[in-house]
Amino acid sequence: MSPEEIKNAICKELDERKAVDITVLNVAHLTVLADYFVICTARSNKQVKAIAEYVEEKMEENGVPVLRSDGVREGKWAVLDFGSVIVHVFNDDTRMFYCLEKLWTDGENVEFYPAK
Repeated sequence: MSPEEIKNAICKELDERKAVDITVLNVAHLTVLADYFVICTARSNKQVKAIAEYVEEKMEENGVPVLRSDGVREGKWAVLDFGSVIVHVFNDDTRMFYCLEKLWTDGENVEFYPAK
């Protein structure tokens, strides 16, 4: 799968699990870490964990295994690294505290899912 296809599949799975404020940042021109950051919010720590586990499972079924993950057990901020796409699942407070969108946005690299 291409990075764009991976990103789209992840966004679809996040939406199915009721993640909110799904934001995609195209960071290919800003870092060598990944092509996309997908950021979303869950309503509770339990939902952070459930969403992260669900996305990991579904992407593995699609032939895209997670390379690394962190924070899933704690449920405040889960990070899933799929190589070209890094997924951040936050609870409300943690997303507001870290505000990754401000760190990685250049004004033209943001897209929302579903498209607004």
